[in-house]
This record gives sequence, structure tokens and C-alpha cells, in this order.
Amino acid sequence: MTTDPVAHRRGETVLTVLDRDGVPLADTDIVVAQTRHTIAFGNIGFDLVDLANGRGAPGDEELGRRFTDLFDTATLPFYWAQFEPVEGRPRTDELRRTAEWFRDRGVAVKGHPLAWHTLAPAWLLGRPVDEVERTLRARIRRDVADFARLIDTWDAINEVVILPEFDAEPNAITPLAQARGRVPMVRLAVDEARAANPEVRLLLNDFDLSPRYERLIEAVLDAGVRLDAIGLQTHMHQGFRGEAQLVEIADRFARFGLPLHFTETSLVSGDLMPPHIVDLNDWQVDEWPSTPEGEARQADELERHYRALVGHPAVEAITYWGITDRGAWLNAPIGLLRADGSPKPSYERLHELVRGEWWLHDTALRTDADGRVVVRGFAGEYTVRAVGDAADASDSPDAPAAAAGAFTVARGTAGEASVMLSNRSEA
Repeated sequence: MTTDPVAHRRGETVLTVLDRDGVPLADTDIVVAQTRHTIAFGNIGFDLVDLANGRGAPGDEELGRRFTDLFDTATLPFYWAQFEPVEGRPRTDELRRTAEWFRDRGVAVKGHPLAWHTLAPAWLLGRPVDEVERTLRARIRRDVADFARLIDTWDAINEVVILPEFDAEPNAITPLAQARGRVPMVRLAVDEARAANPEVRLLLNDFDLSPRYERLIEAVLDAGVRLDAIGLQTHMHQGFRGEAQLVEIADRFARFGLPLHFTETSLVSGDLMPPHIVDLNDWQVDEWPSTPEGEARQADELERHYRALVGHPAVEAITYWGITDRGAWLNAPIGLLRADGSPKPSYERLHELVRGEWWLHDTALRTDADGRVVVRGFAGEYTVRAVGDAADASDSPDAPAAAAGAFTVARGTAGEASVMLSNRSEA
């Protein structure tokens, strides 16, 4: 007998369907459908900032449609040098409009990052470390507070393992880390963010998945700094890591008892970066074309990557790092869409998984004599609506399909829920 590798992602709910007076709708035809996964499937929303702010280029509307048709979470760029190129003049309104654009389309938003040595503003250079610390603390408080209830998940601090050693470009954050230490830098970011928004969810995020990162996490937790999840980057410009390595990584970091977020996933659909390159940023090319052979490989490896991670119970989120090749990091063909906006096989393959195999589309069911029905599916959020004569349960003059409600299917164990159908305008 074949074991379902994602059985732990599924669940069932015994649903009691009620009319607006609280009376069970017995022997009633209903339709249930999934609207969201519990596990987050995300991508970067960088390419849709212009569209959300009324500056969209030709093809951006379709790009937005492709995004929202597949992904339920967007990561937005808060790189300090770009977000606040002039001190005291942050791009708050622009990023707020972008976050609202995603929210209005049912997409959750994450901010990336609150603190990082790369892309730190040039105007911080040369200042005393105490002043740099005060300015960084103020920046974190300001931005977390300004976006509270719109963005409540953040990469609190990025790539701390290398932070005190980083010398690839001048910045004011590395000297601060050298003076304070890694754990105090994490505490700084976490404490300021939680002070600004007690409901915030905060991650460490790193590309260094070696034991050094494990030791950092241990030290942070031992120091009493509360993290909500562990961020793991998996850029694969030099080739797919393979299922065994992915599971080994997830197993190692799952021991901390925190959810795992694979925050930055990328696979190229062209030639691979040479294996001797240590820092991916050192590989700079004018053109890096996507090829038919590379696109087929990308699709196969992307499916394997997602199946491996969704199959691991500790994984709570997977974010792909590029919806399109247009403007992709390192000019690499990592997007799921080509630069002209057409979908690669990888987009179609991932869609078949996330919104196909792992999704419950409109499904007709019928309640029993007590108004109950068992709903089975991937853990997440669902809607239910009555059809036929019972659709008038809301006493609305609108079309019968107006009687609807929402419920949740939890992972693993059976649950129970009651849904009172009401007209959408009253809900």
C-alpha cells in the first residue's frame, strides 16, 4: 500500500450547516470549496509595486493575475537603502498601497527585511555605532508600527551568520554587529519590532544553512529571544539540492520546535552557474537566457522541491523568489514566467500542485438528517454554499447562491464546525 506523503497536510471537519435562524439544514445539497491553504505558498511581490501604484507597464495586469491565481502570500521589499534613500523620507505610502493591493486580493503580506547589512543606506556611513543603533531601532519601530495589521510577518534580521564578517561593501550595520555581537543584534531587531506591534510574527532568515546557523539559533533562544519561525534560503542557481538534502536540512532545523519557512527558493531555467562560484553575487553576466531544456529541468526540479517540503511536517511556508524573469535577481532566468509574461512549464506545474492536486475545487455534498456532512481536504480555509431550494435560507431576494458561509479544515485530526448561511451582504 502506498503511503500518502502529504497525509499530514490533510484533515476532515464534520460540518453542521444552519440556516440564518440556527436550524440545521437537513438533507440539503451544498457546495464546498477551498479558498486558502494553511501552509503558505508565496512569491516576491516586487514586480507589482508599480501596478499597485498606478504605474503599471503593459502586461502588469496579467502578471498580477498570474500571481494571485497561484500564490497566497507576497514578500515586499523593505531594503533600507531603497525604502529610505533620503533620510526621513521613506517610501511608506508606496509600499502601503502595494500591501493593500495584495490584501484586497486575498494575499497575505510579509516584509523583508527590517535589518540587514546589504543595502543599508549610504547616509548611515561614518556615523558612530551608538547613533547607528539608535537610527536602526527607530527605523524598525517606525516601519513595524506603520504597517501593523497590514504586514504582521517580517524577516526581523537577515543573514546574521555572516553579518560581523561581511566586507564585500561598506555599510554601517556590520560595524554595529562587530561592536554588539550577533545575539544582541537579533535581540535588538526582535525587541523593537515587538514593542511596535505585539502581534507581529518574526523570523531569522539566512542562506548559511550550516551548523553555524544552528548554533546562532541555539544562542538566540537560550538568551530568551522569542522567534516565531526559522527562515531558510534555498537559492539553487548552481543546481537542485535534491530531496535528500532538503529533508536533511528540514530535519536539522525542525529540532528547535519552530515552524520552518523556506523563504527564498529559486531554480534557473537556463545554464547553471559554475560550481566554483562561492558568493552568487560574484557571477555577473549581461545575458542569461532561458532555454527549452532548462525550462523542462526547472519544472521537474520545482515539483520535486515542493513535494519534498510539503511532505515535511515542520514546513509552514515556501516562498519562490521571482514570478518573472524580467528584472530577476542576478539577471538569472529563475522566474516562473518568461520576461514577455508567458508562463514557463514550471508555472503550470506548480499550479497543478497548489491549485490542483493539493486543492479542493467546488465539490457537491449533501447534509444528513441532522444537517451534518464530512468535508475532507487539504488544511485551510473553505466556503460552503447551499444550492437549490435551500439557497433561499437567507430570506434574501438575491440569487440563490448568495447563501454562504466559511469554515476551516485543520491538519491531521478531525474537527467540528457549524456554519450559519447568510446573505453575503449581511455577513
